Amino acid sequence: MTTTHRTDQTDRMHPTDRTHRPDGTHLPPEPAAGTEPARPEREARPERDTGGTALLSPQEREEFGRRLHHAVNGFVDAPRRSVEEADALFEEISRRISARIAERHHGLRAPWRGEDATAETEDLRNALRRYRDSAEQLLRL
Repeated sequence: MTTTHRTDQTDRMHPTDRTHRPDGTHLPPEPAAGTEPARPEREARPERDTGGTALLSPQEREEFGRRLHHAVNGFVDAPRRSVEEADALFEEISRRISARIAERHHGLRAPWRGEDATAETEDLRNALRRYRDSAEQLLRL
């Protein structure tokens, strides 16, 4: 009987109706032209705990931002020096982030891969969750 009701609903829908699914539920609105479609699988998830360590602290972000601003603003008076400052800053940020990623990888790996590690299924499930959360954080960079 439920199937018949759904079929009746579908039959009454206009063939060009793009606001409802065949089962009568609403579809999300289509993105405006020139915009990327929403990715609900990522947007719907709250930020997860990725080990309590951000790749850069707020203080580091502020300092790096200040230095980048200085390099960009100095371009008119000293273009080469500005580009050299930006290059050195980029290298420093890259090294800092690479070191933090290596530390995090070591921390993720140690509990289940060490010589004395006796990981149970639940431990492995938690390890996989931490890997997923950390990888998603990297993908948002």
